[in-house]
Amino acid sequence: MTQKSPVRPATRDAIIEAAFRTWSADPAASLEEVAALAGVGRATLHRHFAGRDDLIEKLRLLAHAEMEERANAACIGATSHTDALRRIMAAMIALGDRHWFLARAFPPAAAGAGAGAAREERRMEARFLSVIAEATAEGTFDPDCPPTWIATSFDHLIHAAWGEVREGRLTHSQAAELAWSTLTRGLEPASR
Repeated sequence: MTQKSPVRPATRDAIIEAAFRTWSADPAASLEEVAALAGVGRATLHRHFAGRDDLIEKLRLLAHAEMEERANAACIGATSHTDALRRIMAAMIALGDRHWFLARAFPPAAAGAGAGAAREERRMEARFLSVIAEATAEGTFDPDCPPTWIATSFDHLIHAAWGEVREGRLTHSQAAELAWSTLTRGLEPASR
């Protein structure tokens, strides 16, 4: 009896990770570039994903699920909405490629997101803005500052922190502390 070579479950994962890395850096990158980074040919990529739109949709849904799972886990034991935001920020730094992919590389309108992914993004955004509103009520943010500005700043600080960690310039905890400090106190010296 001849044994078939097993399908490598890692191939699909390698393609997904390569797509996150490639498209977080360059949303215009080709499927060939994704396949090359994954160490597979384009035909192998197409055995797992029908095409660019299919892969983007899978990445979008996976990123949502991973980020929500990580955020929920981070909030366990939070003592306030502010504490929850701080914990979420630290947790999201490790998922910086996913976060950046969702926030900037392929916004739903530009990518033609499927109904499920677009609905999920709206739900997550509304939930996040609600937490920001509660943290503002706790005195963390200036009540005159628009919640969308706070959310956008939060997103960009996660990306900046992820980049610093990825490049080895900061540890995860250093980057998380600097990102939170910048969000809540700006860049003023602490002695002012």
